[in-house]
Amino acid sequence: MSTPAANASGRAPRADLRRRVLAGESTIGAWASLGSLASSEVLARAGFDWVVVDLEHGAATEADLYAQLLAVQSTPTGALVRVQSAERMRVGRALDTGADGLMIPRLETVAEVAETVSWMRYPPAGIRGLALSTRGAGMGAYAHDTVAAEINPRLTGVFQIESPLAVANAAAMAAIDGVDVLFVGPADLSHAMGIPGRFDEPSFIAALDTVVAAARAHGKGAGILLKDGATIPAYRDRGFTFIGVGSDTGWVTAGAKAQLAVAKTAMAG
Repeated sequence: MSTPAANASGRAPRADLRRRVLAGESTIGAWASLGSLASSEVLARAGFDWVVVDLEHGAATEADLYAQLLAVQSTPTGALVRVQSAERMRVGRALDTGADGLMIPRLETVAEVAETVSWMRYPPAGIRGLALSTRGAGMGAYAHDTVAAEINPRLTGVFQIESPLAVANAAAMAAIDGVDVLFVGPADLSHAMGIPGRFDEPSFIAALDTVVAAARAHGKGAGILLKDGATIPAYRDRGFTFIGVGSDTGWVTAGAKAQLAVAKTAMAG
């Protein structure tokens, strides 16, 4: 597969995201959780490498997905979709709508991950259903004999590590072609470990190191969602390269509260 050139803005094009991840490049992303196409476009235009349209915990539904993908993909930012759950039709619909890749939550075993990867790829590499007219297949831009070779290598597969069993299976998961990122969900993992929100616990740090080592051993990216960009150095130094730094919901909430506090102080003065 040829490597796309950077566009006029100097940013790498979204079609290059998977290559960058597997090359070990660091990328920074954000969550689009408000279900707003305008907010999704704002995030993309801010310059993030990728934006996750969150169908698991966000306000958007599958009916909103088409517009949000168009909004993000009007820029070089990669548009990933976190599906509600690992089901063949949810995976297939998100890809047919045109996602550049998927984030898959709540899987714990190698068999589950391998099956989900098969749903993401056209035959012979997988069993994804084929319809050449879909947006994800280029709306007729590819022929039957070229669509798999063109589309399969572009899709970024991000698989969440959210339980002790998933941590234990991380190395075997990372060995699967199509698992491009092992992505720690800190909140879910800490709750599953019985140490909710205690991200400095030695056992939690050990779990992070296990995931990073598994990803590195197989040339895959290690990802994590952080509270904000200021916390990146500690996780970068541990080996994380695919890092989310917050969400539109969080930033709107924080900004609104901050401005209200400033306004109340000004009024009181």
